[in-house]
Amino acid sequence: MQPDLIGLEISKGELKRLTGFDSEDVFRPSMIKDREQRLGFLMNEALVALALTPIIVGFIYAFLILPTIGSSIKLGLLLLILVPVAVLVGRWLWRRFTCPHALTILLDEVDKYHAVVQAIDINDQLATSGNSQSSINDREQVITALQLIREDLVQALKTERVLRDNKKLLANNQNLFINNLANLQALEVSSQAGEYGQLLNQSLQIALEVQAEIRKLQKE
Repeated sequence: MQPDLIGLEISKGELKRLTGFDSEDVFRPSMIKDREQRLGFLMNEALVALALTPIIVGFIYAFLILPTIGSSIKLGLLLLILVPVAVLVGRWLWRRFTCPHALTILLDEVDKYHAVVQAIDINDQLATSGNSQSSINDREQVITALQLIREDLVQALKTERVLRDNKKLLANNQNLFINNLANLQALEVSSQAGEYGQLLNQSLQIALEVQAEIRKLQKE
């Protein structure tokens, strides 16, 4: 990956610092659509449930079942079945009620943003092998667009967290809502039908969606 692309990425550590959440712990409907993310999420949840089950079952059996009704293999087996299901349902409900809807949307935009960065990386690899005819100028303009979008994404994530922690604080403070959409729309790509033209259009769409989410945050 080229150095300018590495600088564009928003790392998991930075996302956690900006949002206060581990991005992998925030359940988003979009994760179910992606096969790799879906499998990773489900496997992680299954491992957590299996790890917690012996602890919870042991506690219930030792402190509730044995003192009241005595030893019972059937109840023990039943607990081994019900507890992991309860853990999975409980974690799902906890995520649903603790993770703000606005945050899930912004994290989806971050995923789309990273997809564009990855597309440029693939195009760079094709260019190295002589299979790409896109101009360097087009690439630089898309990189400029992504830099502006990165600023907006970071600012939107910061704003969402501050509003989440203290909504009244920013009621009359609008200077935190940065919008680079005008600068993005001013960019032109020489070949709108080419690879970089399509990537710029995707970037503009991300910018529009981030702007719409910021406006929702302002109204809350």
